[in-house]
Amino acid sequence: MILPSVIDTIGNTPLVELSRLRDELMLDGRILAKLDYMLPGYSKKDRAARAIIEGARDAGDLAPGQTVVELTSGNMGTGLAIVCGVLGHPFVAVMSEGNSPERARMMRALGAEVVLVPQAHGSVPGQVSGEDLALVEAETTRITEERHAYRADQFERAGNPLSHETGTGLEIWDQSAGAVTAFCDFAGSGGTLAGTARFLGPKGVRCYAVEPDRPNHPIQGGGYSMPDLTHLRGVDLAGSVTVSGRDATDAARLLARSEGVFAGFSAGANLAAAIQLLTGLEQGGTVAIVMCDSGLKYLSTDLWE
Repeated sequence: MILPSVIDTIGNTPLVELSRLRDELMLDGRILAKLDYMLPGYSKKDRAARAIIEGARDAGDLAPGQTVVELTSGNMGTGLAIVCGVLGHPFVAVMSEGNSPERARMMRALGAEVVLVPQAHGSVPGQVSGEDLALVEAETTRITEERHAYRADQFERAGNPLSHETGTGLEIWDQSAGAVTAFCDFAGSGGTLAGTARFLGPKGVRCYAVEPDRPNHPIQGGGYSMPDLTHLRGVDLAGSVTVSGRDATDAARLLARSEGVFAGFSAGANLAAAIQLLTGLEQGGTVAIVMCDSGLKYLSTDLWE
């Protein structure tokens, strides 16, 4: 089948059982990994980018040729660069200098204008804090107003969780033939966790938020102290699982070594949380997780040293 554009490839990623890893760790249960790093922008954010932009165009909120602006750690920006490029919208990505440079280079290659915001005083390169994100938010607001642009606003737009409610959650359920008993995800905007939980929760699947163990951590794209995670309001979660940066790093390396899944920090955090669940509350169950982005986006970091 010939598709009309790369946008039409977004969704329906494979679901893979991590049986080798399970056997190596002698876990009681199953881990199913949704390979969203195989999407065209190499991350799960492609789903939200498509839903937000197409929804805004359909509603008349985004005019033909109008500029789109968004705060990003890199993945949402990559998805928006692809979608906006295909649909004819200039795109401006606003990102902290604390994020890995591969992301900025990829967005520029896809036609985006990338504005890098210096980190707050005392911030650690490679670790984006809530204070860093606040500076990025202020610059994003200024540029949006100055250019009379449309703010994609992944933290507020309903298209973000909706793309996972009608996509990720549904796909996990169908691909597992209803076998999944738990789901966990490292929250950035909260869209993946909220949307997937809205679909899977009513089917009896227990859903957990994955959180970092401290404010300053290397898991790029989430775990911030701000903004408030609007998408998670009213979502019935079973609880949360705390992981460290070291947990996430070790798990990402284990994924690559034992399963050939080359994913990033947040995928490692999700795996570390799933391992915790299978050795505790969800022992004997089937835990689904998302491989949020590609390990290629972290070659300049210490993830692969």
